[in-house]
Amino acid sequence: MTTFTFQPATRETARARIGLQGPAGSGKTKTALRLAEGLAQGGQIGLADTERGSALKYAVVPGKPELGGHIFGHLPMDRHDPRDLIKVVRTAEEIGLAVLIVDSWSHFWNGRGGLLEIVENAGSERGAGGTFGGWRTGNPIEQEMLDALLNFRGHLIVTMRTKGDYVIEGKKVTKVGVRAVQREGAEYELDVVMDMVEGTATVTKTRYEPLNGQVIHHPGEDVAELILVQLGQGVDPVQVIVDELVGEGLTYEQALALHGRAKDRGILNAGVLHPVSGEPALLGDLIREYGQAIKPQSTPVTTPPPAPEPSAPAPQETNVPAADRATPPQMRLMHATFNQLSVTGREDRLRATSLIVGRDVPSANDLTAAEAKTLLDTITAFGERENGAADFAAMVDGLASNASATQSAAA
Repeated sequence: MTTFTFQPATRETARARIGLQGPAGSGKTKTALRLAEGLAQGGQIGLADTERGSALKYAVVPGKPELGGHIFGHLPMDRHDPRDLIKVVRTAEEIGLAVLIVDSWSHFWNGRGGLLEIVENAGSERGAGGTFGGWRTGNPIEQEMLDALLNFRGHLIVTMRTKGDYVIEGKKVTKVGVRAVQREGAEYELDVVMDMVEGTATVTKTRYEPLNGQVIHHPGEDVAELILVQLGQGVDPVQVIVDELVGEGLTYEQALALHGRAKDRGILNAGVLHPVSGEPALLGDLIREYGQAIKPQSTPVTTPPPAPEPSAPAPQETNVPAADRATPPQMRLMHATFNQLSVTGREDRLRATSLIVGRDVPSANDLTAAEAKTLLDTITAFGERENGAADFAAMVDGLASNASATQSAAA
């Protein structure tokens, strides 16, 4: 007999689904990139470009940071078969894109090789029954495309071109607004839809109350941050478990329960910073350490034995208010990127961190969120280079030499 179990509903794994619609030149691509940077939180952004490379106008210019620009992966698409878009989504998932931008989604409806062309070709075959019969071929393809997009594990932003929509009553023609170049009602699949006019967005559809009816000039990271809050992205499942673990009155049974929750969620191997030493650790190891410390002698061992417990160092003092400290997602990204750059020792990480943020940092827990962003901007840029580890080491040595020269001159 099949059984069904309802689990407590949370938003912590939800991802944004955003549509930007407007005529050519209304700011859809630029806005998509600005929103993507806020949603990505340091992760990778990819853009599938059907607009003949127009998105490249917003890319960075090597060696000219003063020109600004956005960092993103660019994929030109000259053919607009929805089945190709499905493959793009699969590739985006394989490489772990944080945000996928489809610019524009309209081409997969009426562009070369798009859905309307597929339906027309299928309907023209002998015995197919014309356009009506052609949709027997087109509908499943469209549904597979929608499923791929809406089930994408990262955040999704699609742009759509618009055209005037008219109502004809007798001899009178009345313009009733604009309509996206997509199947009618496609926007209802999205969480947020914004109408773009000269860089200004009007929110015409949203599942997030704070955005309802908003008119926003050049929406960007502030809107992305609001969406992340509405998605509950601040509810970090790893940090929730760590907070419960270090809370007062923890019992051994509660530690076992925390271990079970982490195992069920697949986050036992999530990277964390030790609450006392500030050293990188795995969540599962941390739970076992705290559980072993309070394990009754008569209780049989039900979890793997912990590594020999070192004497606990004194807690790191910090003058940074809790509200201003680096966030857990920032901490984990720092840990992962330092590993990518082969900076694995605590002292080496703190040395590099101190040189980059411009002050002595005794512990990663002493970083502010703003300092963590500065650090992440730097190390992630090196992480994307072919010789990132060597280039980063050279950069850190250069900063150290400059600091020494400055100190000598001051003396």
